[in-house]
This record gives sequence, structure tokens and C-alpha cells, in this order.
Amino acid sequence: MLEKLPSRLGEAMRDVRAGANELAIADTELTGINASIEVSSPAFEYNGAIPAKYTADGEGCSPPIEWAGVPPDAQAVVFLVEDADSPTPEPLVHAIVWDLPGADTALPEGALNSKADERNSDAMGQNSFFNATYLPPDPPPGHGTHRYVFQVFALDEVPRFESPPGRAALLEHIRGHVLAKGLLIGTYGRE
Repeated sequence: MLEKLPSRLGEAMRDVRAGANELAIADTELTGINASIEVSSPAFEYNGAIPAKYTADGEGCSPPIEWAGVPPDAQAVVFLVEDADSPTPEPLVHAIVWDLPGADTALPEGALNSKADERNSDAMGQNSFFNATYLPPDPPPGHGTHRYVFQVFALDEVPRFESPPGRAALLEHIRGHVLAKGLLIGTYGRE
């Protein structure tokens, strides 16, 4: 969708970025300072480039994500993907999955519904475009490389929502319930 923007517009906004300090995982008042979950992907390394297959320039399917180190008493895992470099006041939300069992250790490739695949999932929250789907990386041309942060939170309770939550509702609900957290950063940009 954003690939059609003129690169001059992206270049003009190059210094406008949400910033890593605005990521959910960076808010210690929200998540506390606690045990670390190791998050990885067989598709890309930490701080490595996300293959185009997993972006709006490719198939747009969600990448495979794995994690280890969830405490044995965790009741649920929340998965949140944010773009730390979006030209917005807060990071752009690409996906929320709020009802994964605490024993889960991975999301396989394509596990998250994308806009091209309108299957409903009761466990997905709203991305920044108000859809309960996976939003593949789609940075503005000329804006530079973006950091996509795949965050995993282990909770001491199973969250419940009457409708798909957005970022604010999710973060308010997990406040004080995070047992452990971890992240994986993947990068993608268009020049």
C-alpha cells in the first residue's frame, strides 16, 4: 500500500519516527523488569533483514517466530508486533495475538491472518488500521530502514476481551500481569 508513495515524501519524513522508547516492551511501569524470554526466527537473525516474502512487497505472510524461557506458571502468552520507526507518535501495530496458551513456544509461518486472508481469529487484536489481522511490513519509500519488533509477554492470567483489543486496551489489561518478556527485531526498508 505505501510502496506507491513518492520516495521524496518518505525522505522528507526520515527524521519522524515513533522511537524504541515508545514500544510496549520498553515501558517498565507496564511490564516491570523481569525474566527474559528468548525470541528468534528461522527466517531472519536478530537485527537482520526480514525477507521480502514476509512483507507487503512479497506474499505478506507472517514469519515463523519461536520463543523459549516462558515461566512454567505462565497462564498465557501475548504476541505483539510493532514498527519502532513508523512516522507516527506511537509505534505502528502490525499484529496482536492475545490468547496463546502459556505452553506455546512458536507461531509457524503464515499462522497470523493477513489482510489478503480474511479468516477471523478470535485471539487477534486490532492492528493500527483497526483490522484484527497481520499487517506485513510496508515502510514508506525513502524513509529508511524500519525496525519491526516481535514482542512476547508471558502473563500470570489469561486475558479476556469482549471484542478484538487495540494496543491501548491490551497494554492496560496486561499491566501488572507480565511474568517475563522478550523481543526479536527484524529490519526492512525501501529506498
